[in-house]
Amino acid sequence: MSRKEMYEQQTEELLLPIIEEYQFELVDVEYVKEGGNWYLRAYIDKEGGITVDDCELVSRRMSDLLDKEDFIEESYIFEVSSPGLGRPLKKEKDYARSLGKEIEIRTYRAIEKEKEFYGILKSYDETMVTIELEDNREMTFAKTDIALIRLAFYF
Repeated sequence: MSRKEMYEQQTEELLLPIIEEYQFELVDVEYVKEGGNWYLRAYIDKEGGITVDDCELVSRRMSDLLDKEDFIEESYIFEVSSPGLGRPLKKEKDYARSLGKEIEIRTYRAIEKEKEFYGILKSYDETMVTIELEDNREMTFAKTDIALIRLAFYF
């Protein structure tokens, strides 16, 4: 397990009791370097959407725990955020929640001269995702070929 993965896992373990206490959902935790700074981000959600006050509540409680546990060597910025509309499907529960809904898939390389696909999520497993296209055709993608998969949204 990489250091990044260990940090994310330890953060998740500390966060879960707080998240459960407020009846929120922990969508994801990521530890990433952006523009020379390390960021530890927790994405939370709840039915009806997360508010800034919800994020602040979790951030204050978690910041104290992170200071106490002090398991991350580098200096970093801790953020708590909503996953937003364009939230990617990462975990099994994300796929389960999205069954029957329209999703967007972007692939690393062109398939039938296209790299972007929209359709209804019909099925998935550990390695594959199947969608139904607008013309009622089904397409199956290997998860390793998918650069991005998320709920479709239009403006």
